[in-house]
Amino acid sequence: MPAVAPARSRPLRSASRRPLAAVLAANAVSTAGSSLTLIGVPWFVLQTTGSAGRAGVVAFCATLPVIVAALVGGPVIDRIGRRRVSAASDLVCGLSVGTIPLLHHLGLLEFWMLCALMAVGGLVHTPGLTARGVLLPNLAEHAGTPLARAAGLYDAVSRGARMVGAAVAGVLIAAFGAETVLLLDAVTFGVSALLVCAFLRGVPAAEPQRAAGKVSFAAYRAELAEGWAFLTRSRLLLGITVMVMMTNGLDQGWSSVLLPVHGRDVLGGATTIGLMISLFGGFALLGALLYGAWGERFPRRAVFAAAFLVSGATRYAVAALTDTALPLAVTMALAGLGVGMLNPILSTVMYERVPEELRSRVAGVTTAGCELTMPVGGLAAGLLVDGFGVGTALLLFGGTYLLTTLAPLVFPAWRGMEWPQVSRTGPALPGSVREERSPHPSAK
Repeated sequence: MPAVAPARSRPLRSASRRPLAAVLAANAVSTAGSSLTLIGVPWFVLQTTGSAGRAGVVAFCATLPVIVAALVGGPVIDRIGRRRVSAASDLVCGLSVGTIPLLHHLGLLEFWMLCALMAVGGLVHTPGLTARGVLLPNLAEHAGTPLARAAGLYDAVSRGARMVGAAVAGVLIAAFGAETVLLLDAVTFGVSALLVCAFLRGVPAAEPQRAAGKVSFAAYRAELAEGWAFLTRSRLLLGITVMVMMTNGLDQGWSSVLLPVHGRDVLGGATTIGLMISLFGGFALLGALLYGAWGERFPRRAVFAAAFLVSGATRYAVAALTDTALPLAVTMALAGLGVGMLNPILSTVMYERVPEELRSRVAGVTTAGCELTMPVGGLAAGLLVDGFGVGTALLLFGGTYLLTTLAPLVFPAWRGMEWPQVSRTGPALPGSVREERSPHPSAK
């Protein structure tokens, strides 16, 4: 009789791991496609217009709707269902990206059309990422995987996909042009949507949350306000949001304008840029794996601060002060190693402190906050390059980055990273505080 139990448990455990594996695979495919766009769109703009300023304008148009989508998307994700939102997001993104090379081939593409198509993609992309991300604790629990390990694996898979996508993008641009890269990106979004639709069907956490009550503006506003209130009550989460908001804006300027222009003028073209980003992504994958294996043995705040200092301002300074690829390649490798350790720490802290019923709303608010400066970052980088040159722009961005990444060492609230406050994912116990405080006040 004792020998029968393992035989029965194996298929159940295998089946419970499929949704987690599907989300990891979908996110990998979608992220690889996003890496194609990350290189393909700026290079396409530089090739067709020759203007860093216009590349900044396109980056502004692509990221401004992201803030709106992230801010209002949390309650919508719960009501529509995380599976549907993820799949619809990928399909719309694929259509918007694929339309760009088709219109260009037909000779119909105007600059405003490019900006509009990128805005559509930006509007729907973030809700899809949020929908997959907030599912991770539930899927990890069903798969019997510790949350910290699942968060590290999720980030590691994304980093690996970004590495592969960047390398492929650089080679394809050099061989076939930026239009081919954008078409391939459209295909990856379709594959991601198919994986989510096929393997998350029937997963309760992925379906519409009926407990949210009737759809109304008052209910929606109350739920959104609850996510914002939860964030502002936590000094640690608010500090993380503000810091990442600053670094995301600076990184947007780096990826959408500064690195492409530097690569065009100094490094020799799109292939070198792709290899740089791929090297960064490869070492980021290594950093995520190392943190997943041994990171919990070290203080979170110390690892977080050191990783940000290594991965931030160094890239900008080296790019500004050198005109050869090797020093920047070494810097990108070290920076990637540090960056790989950041997201597992942040994800674990967020999952520990935010109850399951608030995750979509809090994630929407924090994502909007973290991406608030991204439109300005791309636009400012383009204007600075046109006005003062790429070297000056790199130094200004790098100096701002250094000051920003000193925050965990200066402000006391960051010490809270060391004190886990695990949020429960199961149903509330009768009479518990969690049961008494309704996350949906409008439903009363």
